[in-house]
Amino acid sequence: MRFNYYPETDSLYIDLAERPSTESQEIAPGVVLDFGADGRLVGIDIDHASEIVNLTRLEAVALPVGVPASGDAPAAVKP
Repeated sequence: MRFNYYPETDSLYIDLAERPSTESQEIAPGVVLDFGADGRLVGIDIDHASEIVNLTRLEAVALPVGVPASGDAPAAVKP
């Protein structure tokens, strides 16, 4: 997953999959979901992001660290 912020347009794009989008749907004013050819969600676009989300902090909680993107078995992770 990749977060891309574009200050010139104040937009935040959350790239959920490294696949192109083939369809988009606005679900709220300025919030667009992008879907791939298979219908699965591939990204989220937020216009006027600084007015909607706190861009000064990004916190990741309980992510499955060590899980390969290829779908192979996860690597062992020790707390």
